[in-house]
Amino acid sequence: MTDFDHAAVHALADERLDWRSRSLPAGLSGLTVAEAVARRPDLRDFPGPVVALDAADLEHNTAAMARWCARRDLSLAPHGKTSMAPALFARQLAAGAWGITVATAAQARVCREFGVGRVLLANQLVDPAGLAWLRAELDREPFHFLCWVDSAATVEILAEGLGGRAVDVLVEMGSPGGRTGARTVAEGLAVASAVRSAGLRLAGVGGYEGPAKDVVAYLGALRELAEALRPSIDGEMVVTAGGSTHFDEVARTLPGPWRTVLRSGAYIAHDDGHYAAATPHTRDADAPVLRSAWRVWAQVHSLPEPGRAILGAGKRDLPQDLGLPRPLHTREGIPVDGEVTALDDQHAYLATGTELRVGEWVRLGISHPCTLFDRTTLIPVVAEDGITVVDLLRTFF
Repeated sequence: MTDFDHAAVHALADERLDWRSRSLPAGLSGLTVAEAVARRPDLRDFPGPVVALDAADLEHNTAAMARWCARRDLSLAPHGKTSMAPALFARQLAAGAWGITVATAAQARVCREFGVGRVLLANQLVDPAGLAWLRAELDREPFHFLCWVDSAATVEILAEGLGGRAVDVLVEMGSPGGRTGARTVAEGLAVASAVRSAGLRLAGVGGYEGPAKDVVAYLGALRELAEALRPSIDGEMVVTAGGSTHFDEVARTLPGPWRTVLRSGAYIAHDDGHYAAATPHTRDADAPVLRSAWRVWAQVHSLPEPGRAILGAGKRDLPQDLGLPRPLHTREGIPVDGEVTALDDQHAYLATGTELRVGEWVRLGISHPCTLFDRTTLIPVVAEDGITVVDLLRTFF
């Protein structure tokens, strides 16, 4: 079910570079991606700000998470919205991922263009255009598709939109004050009844613990709903939860007489901020040790007054939704103290006691990989030396 079209990924290397590849040196224009990579360009020749990924860290994180899940008999369907990079999907599937999770029909379409055989839509599918695409795709080439429902109205729209095509449906369990999902076990059971009446396949229970004020209590309610539905489900049952912060608690609470599926996505690139502070390893030594794969460099544009440096990277370049970037060190490895206090569109305000020079490069640690992957269509991937580009990672946002 998790077949993958590796040829389609390889074909991305035939893409020809030009002015639209704004993150690449102009000297690579006219070359294909494969030709550019074969030259092993130097990351220091790339225009700033530079956002790159470390190949060894990507491999380490992929393998660490796969091993951790395997030891606990957990299935992993990593959230594709994190990277929207088919080459990384291929890496995750090769490491044993059960499928790929998405949040929208458009993301599911990207997965199908690259042959992902099992797609979990962790959301409500009520969009007429998305339903039309899914009907056509199921008719073109059957694949394992799963999605969530949280009300009789959602069930009705889904069943009508699919025109009798049966798909696996998971009842979503939500939390008070959270986003989608049934708020009580009783509501979840009513939704399950609507699923069966509509002729869809009731396959299990899904949810996201992130918005819950009490994660343990929320996961307990999700498990309670799963146990109540278990006798009425034919075939394999799926119970899924798990973002990138509380997957350890999911592993403790949800395993049972069903397939327990984690959907963590940010782990593959990790970060130096939000997830570095909240990752399960900070409280459980047995949890996977993840490494930030990001290599983000910004140049000092101005030193307008003592203790302040203006860097050439801003809101258009870097995430800020889960915290501002923080300075790490210069290209010479000299630690940079202080903090980024604000971002403009193209500039960062760095308060620092470190003596810097105009033109000097500062490495920044970022927070929240999901909102950095989408800033460019081609992300350089560097070797262990941190400067030799060994790949250009294509994203589809």
